[in-house]
Amino acid sequence: MAKEGAPRGHWPEYLIEASLLGAFMVSALGFTVLLEHPASPLRALLPEPTVRRALMGLAMGATAIALVCSPWGQRSGAHFNPAFTLAFFRLGKIEARDALGYVTAQFAGGVLGVLAVSSVLGALVAEPSVNYAATRPGTSGVAAAFAAEAAISFATMTVVLVVSNHARGARLTPLFVGALVAAWITFEAPFSGMSMNPARSFGSAAGARLFDSLWIYFTAPPLGMLLAAELFVRTRGRLAVRCAKLHHENAQRCIFRCGYRAA
Repeated sequence: MAKEGAPRGHWPEYLIEASLLGAFMVSALGFTVLLEHPASPLRALLPEPTVRRALMGLAMGATAIALVCSPWGQRSGAHFNPAFTLAFFRLGKIEARDALGYVTAQFAGGVLGVLAVSSVLGALVAEPSVNYAATRPGTSGVAAAFAAEAAISFATMTVVLVVSNHARGARLTPLFVGALVAAWITFEAPFSGMSMNPARSFGSAAGARLFDSLWIYFTAPPLGMLLAAELFVRTRGRLAVRCAKLHHENAQRCIFRCGYRAA
């Protein structure tokens, strides 16, 4: 589908990106309170941290799938992650002004989502065991957190590029993304808190007033995804990348340099 309209007419997609990450943050904080707050009955029933992480992974994986497949996600492409947007910009699928609009909206949406939950749940999200669902390095240290974030970001972007550009597998891209989110939260979170998303980490950090480790989540996810994009281009070629949308089996307009319909 051809790109429609000038960038100045793409503000609905920017607002959607802000709303999608805002919704993701509402889900993340809500489920963190439910699973980690000392007063939560579910927390008392599930004393094993790995079990709680697995449930958190399932919840956030399902959230990601729902957002990508929603009408709004179908419209914007459902990045709600600056690292994704920058990688697709590198791949030549996004205009510079649209990339800037997306990234700005994603950061705003992350902060607004945290503020919305804080206004409703108040002290519950500030409790240390919840701590605004902030992503922080684990006991293995800063270097391990950086390496883990870069690795899962590289793996996720690689899977997205391979699946979304496969003729029969493209429609399954949201399911792959959700499954990876669930797996990373279950198994990688002890190392870095599992972010892959600078705007998601910034939203939580702004709420918790914890900025000392934020540089990890501003650098490692974009680095991992840009490396995956570079590898894909060098092995498959730039023309193998059809579009920047994660869901394209729909009738929504596409504002990207899209080759999906032609393919």
